[in-house]
Amino acid sequence: MFQQFLAAFLIGICVILMIFLAITDSLSRKRKTIIFMMVFSSMMLLISEQLARTFDGNVSTIGFVITRTSKFLNYGINLTIVYIFTQYLKDMLKEEGKIKEIPKSIKIVEYILAVGGIFLVISQFTGLYYTYDAANIYRRSRFYGISYLFSSVTIIIIAINVIKYKNAIRKKLFVPFLMFTIAPMAMSIVHLIVRGKGSLIGATIVAMAVLLYCFSILDGNEVMRTAHQKKMEDLNQMIQETSSALAEAIDAKDAYTSGHSRRVAEYSAKIAKAYGKDDDYCQEIYQIGLLHDVGKIGVPNAIINKTGKLTDEEYEIIKTHTTKGKEILSKISLSPNLPIGANYHHERYDGKGYPEGLKGEEIPEIARIIAVADTYDAMNSKRSYRDGLPKEKIRQELINGMGTQFDTRFAAVMVNLIEAGEV
Repeated sequence: MFQQFLAAFLIGICVILMIFLAITDSLSRKRKTIIFMMVFSSMMLLISEQLARTFDGNVSTIGFVITRTSKFLNYGINLTIVYIFTQYLKDMLKEEGKIKEIPKSIKIVEYILAVGGIFLVISQFTGLYYTYDAANIYRRSRFYGISYLFSSVTIIIIAINVIKYKNAIRKKLFVPFLMFTIAPMAMSIVHLIVRGKGSLIGATIVAMAVLLYCFSILDGNEVMRTAHQKKMEDLNQMIQETSSALAEAIDAKDAYTSGHSRRVAEYSAKIAKAYGKDDDYCQEIYQIGLLHDVGKIGVPNAIINKTGKLTDEEYEIIKTHTTKGKEILSKISLSPNLPIGANYHHERYDGKGYPEGLKGEEIPEIARIIAVADTYDAMNSKRSYRDGLPKEKIRQELINGMGTQFDTRFAAVMVNLIEAGEV
C-alpha cells in the first residue's frame, strides 16, 4: 500500500514538473526537451513498475500482456534515461564547456546502450533476464545481472567524464550531474541484491530528475541575470561613449573650452565623492556633468566665439542653452536625471540665476554641485580675453560666492580640494 502511495505521489511530482517545464523560459528549448523527456521517462518507469507489480500473478490475458509489456518497459526505460542524461551532458559540454569534439568515451556510451537494447529484445525470446512461470509470476533468470551491466558501465563512464570535465560544467550543475550517476547506481546494487525493491530505483531517478530540474532552473536564471547584466554594462558603455563624443562636439564649438565638459564632469564627481556620496551617485553626476552644456549646440558659433563683450541680446541667446539642453536630454528616458545639470547649472543659491530663478534648496542638489565645478573650470581655464586665474584667486572667489552664488557646503568642499592640491 505504501509503495502504491509513494508511486502515485512521485508520478504527481513528474506531472507537475512537466507543466513547469512547459512554462519555463530560463532554459533553452533543447535543454527543456531533454529534461522533459527525462521526467516523462521517470514517470513511465514508475507506472511500469506499478503495473508489473499489480498484475504479477494475474493469469488473465490482460494480466499476461500487461506484466510482460510493463517489465519490458521497466528495463528499457532505465537504458533510455541514461541515454537522455548523456544528451544533456553532451549539450552542456558543447554550449557551456565550448568543447567542439565530444569525447569518444561519451560516444561509446551510446553504443553500449544500443547493445543493451538489443540484448533486452533478445531476452524476451530467450528468458536471458527473466521469465514468467505458469502462474504468471515474474522470476529472475540465472543471467539477470547482465541486464544491469550495460547501464552500470555507461553510468560509470559518464561519472568519469563528469569529474574529468567538471570545469566545463557550471558549478550549480556539477553536484546534480554527479548525483545522477551515483544515486541510481547505488539503488541498482540494492535492487540487484534485494528482491522487491524496484520502486527504489524509480523513486531515486525521479528524485534526481527533480534535483537536476531545480538546479537547471537556478543555473538558467543565473545565466539570464549574467546576460542582462552584460547587456546593461554594454548599454552603459554605449551611453558613456556617446556622451563623451557629444561633449567633445560641444566643446569643439569654442577653441578655448576644449575639454571643459569632461573636466566639469570630473570635478563634479570629485566634489560628490568628497562630500560622501556613493559610487552610483558619483557615476551619475559625472554623466550629467558631461552633458551640462549640450544646449550650446543650438547657439550660433559667432556668439560662442565672440572675443568682445556680448550685447544684451546675445547674452539672452547664450542663456537659452540651459533650456535647449533640457529639451534635448529630456528625450533620453533611460536617464531621467540628465536634464537636471543642463537646465539648472546657472541657477544661483540666492535666486538671481537663470533660467527659472530658483534659490537655495529649490535648486536640485546635482545642479548645485555642477554649478561649483563649472565655475571653477571657467576661472581655471584660459579664455579668449584672459588667462586662467591663479588658484588662490579662484579659492577666494569661491569663498566670496558661498551662500550667494553657490551652496556653501559644496563650495567649501571645492575649496578643500584646491587646498589639498587635488584639482
